[in-house]
Amino acid sequence: MEASTVMLAGGVLTFFGGALLLWCAAELRLRHRLRRHGIPVTATVLPDPSPSQALDPSPLLSYPTLPTIGALPTAAPTIDALPIAARPAVLARPRGSTPLRRPAHLVPGSSVRVSYDPRRPAQVVLTGAGTAASLPLDVFWIVLGTSSLAGGLSLLASVVLR
Repeated sequence: MEASTVMLAGGVLTFFGGALLLWCAAELRLRHRLRRHGIPVTATVLPDPSPSQALDPSPLLSYPTLPTIGALPTAAPTIDALPIAARPAVLARPRGSTPLRRPAHLVPGSSVRVSYDPRRPAQVVLTGAGTAASLPLDVFWIVLGTSSLAGGLSLLASVVLR
């Protein structure tokens, strides 16, 4: 092959592999932070509003959130003073678990444990049974990124060392 073609292919593979590894690292860090420092609640799986959204493997979840400190009424001394029914509910889909089909335990009406970010309540991850489901796909994306980066760097090195 021509050196310019090898340089272009090596650059594209290096860029793709590096970007994929950065994305994987950011996503894994976010999910780990949410599981360790997020607020754990019980969420209810809702039916999807349209038939096209039923194909999404991530379920639509509804869960109560704690109000922000600035939104507290002056008469309430603590966050726990508000009844759960008065707390705003969030509709969101969890991050991470993306199998081809929705798992059987995530049928509409079921309850699941989640953790959410109090600053951004729509960022939510499954905890408990949902954590191990994303491990094979996480490993796949990391291996794909690493192999793309290694292949791109080897192509670039082969042109430089000629």
